[in-house]
Amino acid sequence: MHSPAVQSAVRKIFRRVVPLFFVMFVANYMDRVNLGFAQDELRADVGLSAAAFGLGAGIFFIAYAIFEVPSNMLMERFGAKVWLTRIMISWGVVATAMAFVDSVEMFYALRFLLGVAEAGFFPAVIYYFSRWLPDSHRGRATSIFLMGSGTATVIVGPVSGALMELHGIWGHAGWQWMFFIEGVFSVVYRFLDSGVEQATWLTDEEKSGLVAAIDAEQDERDARRGGKAARVSRWKLLADPQMLLFLWIYFAINVALYAVTFWLPSIVDDIGGVSDFQVGLLTAVPWLCALAALFVSGRVSDRIGRRRPVLVVLLLLGGCGTLLAVFVSPWVGLGALCLAAMGFKPASPVFWTIPQSYLDARAAAPGIALINSIGNLGGFVAPTAFGIIEDTTGSTKGGLVGLTVVGFLAALSVLLVRGGGRNDRVRTRPAKAVAAPAPETTPGAARTAQPGPATA
Repeated sequence: MHSPAVQSAVRKIFRRVVPLFFVMFVANYMDRVNLGFAQDELRADVGLSAAAFGLGAGIFFIAYAIFEVPSNMLMERFGAKVWLTRIMISWGVVATAMAFVDSVEMFYALRFLLGVAEAGFFPAVIYYFSRWLPDSHRGRATSIFLMGSGTATVIVGPVSGALMELHGIWGHAGWQWMFFIEGVFSVVYRFLDSGVEQATWLTDEEKSGLVAAIDAEQDERDARRGGKAARVSRWKLLADPQMLLFLWIYFAINVALYAVTFWLPSIVDDIGGVSDFQVGLLTAVPWLCALAALFVSGRVSDRIGRRRPVLVVLLLLGGCGTLLAVFVSPWVGLGALCLAAMGFKPASPVFWTIPQSYLDARAAAPGIALINSIGNLGGFVAPTAFGIIEDTTGSTKGGLVGLTVVGFLAALSVLLVRGGGRNDRVRTRPAKAVAAPAPETTPGAARTAQPGPATA
């Protein structure tokens, strides 16, 4: 239980900060995944094979992983307001340029640049929450933030399908209209405060109470570690077996999630006899189900305080959905993919509450960035593998079976994770096992005593 001042501050954060990040993520995710709706027409006009399309869809994540750390370092230098605005404008420009793709090489180049433009956005937001909200509220905040991607997947289907119907207007293909119009939809963010102390909309009592509550949780982590821990580099974190588990689990979640995201329109199109707009409407159905599951799972995991059982159930549900989709008709398969989306989509926000609780605050910035960088490579593996499988077998069923295996293995791996809830924590390894260079030599690490939680 928190003091009335802390409760009041948390309510204001949920009204003011969390919705703004939600809107940012809607724009982010739409520009990232609308490629799936242009697949057939883009491949025909540009001359892309299924494997080339899958590689182009996935190469985004290679760039994202490479440039995430430099982006975080530049955000620390320029501040959250300036850098997040730069991120949104640059990704809007690159997404708009996709309308002018006329070769395989240009397709690869723009998808790579889109990853460069977006790099650094997600881990900064996750770390931002860890320095603004007590642990008991982060699951719901992260779920609401990630509902932005769920909302985007619901919106992008009907909108992209409708824009694809503009084919032939002024001599341009439907996929060109889709990329251009959705690309210009970017939000310039001007109202972000770097830290609790700079939030003029919080009272002094709310600020001090919130900082004290978050610091108390940090002191509890320090006590479990036997004292203050030194700052930690990303590479030293790789010596921690728990971090390796986090990397694998998040990688598996992304493999499953992005495979469904990029190939769902193609799977729905196999139903036959439906227009581009109808395909867009039908692809929205699984993500509407996932949106409800996002909200429910976030509240349940916060209420019971035990993240691992919730995450295991979600991963098993997703794996069962993809397995069922292999053996049934396309219409029933759409229902099976609803189950898959309801499992894999909410798994991400529930997962993120576990490393947030496990990591020391001084290790949270590099730890979150490391997990996100390597885990997001699943977004490269998934569409690339699906494209190769379709080119080889003429079907996506082999890929769906692979997703089932990935989901089940990830669920088993979660059982090996220590901690993951307010009532489910154990002692972590001593601080000396993950010691790192002096604070000023640790790239990308946020200074806990200075404003800048969003500059991880």
